[in-house]
Amino acid sequence: MKIYVKNMVCERCKIVLTTILQKLSLQFHTVTLGEVDFGEFYGEHLDNDVQVLLVKQLTIYGFEILNSKKSKIVEEIKRLSIEFIHKKNTLKSKTLSSYLTSKLPHHRNFLSQLFSSVEGITIEQYFIKQRIEKVKELLIYDELSLSEITYQLDYSSVAHLCRQFKKITGLTPSYFREQKDLKKRSAIDKL
Repeated sequence: MKIYVKNMVCERCKIVLTTILQKLSLQFHTVTLGEVDFGEFYGEHLDNDVQVLLVKQLTIYGFEILNSKKSKIVEEIKRLSIEFIHKKNTLKSKTLSSYLTSKLPHHRNFLSQLFSSVEGITIEQYFIKQRIEKVKELLIYDELSLSEITYQLDYSSVAHLCRQFKKITGLTPSYFREQKDLKKRSAIDKL
């Protein structure tokens, strides 16, 4: 049996969820982003009492159990979008769309319509917000030039990155970098 968990976006999320499961003395095979595989330990479903305890613990850390198939697909789109940004240099896919359709057994149009209907924004808008958060992260680290960030995140030009950054944040990347005390990033699972 598997359960699907909303808002798991990084390796630390897996560690937190593993800790929760261990704290509740629940046996499991694997914890991956967005999923816990209990194998055959609990049959088809967790006991109601156990599920209530698990839901309470997950809620404390901002996680939720996903029940509908649509929600599971949307969360997978989000997870894959974040993965695409963070692993772009090592992935063979040129576009997010081709990456999503290579990982999910659905047509691009279906994924796009489903995501928009559930989230109220397009996959592209979600992706742009995630990419801008990555730009913010790299600007805060102050280790790469704007040209290097442009290349690393596969923007067509520095000007394109700057226009998109200003449209989303209201600031230029240079001004954002200068504001040492005001650098506010958003949690990627809140976008």
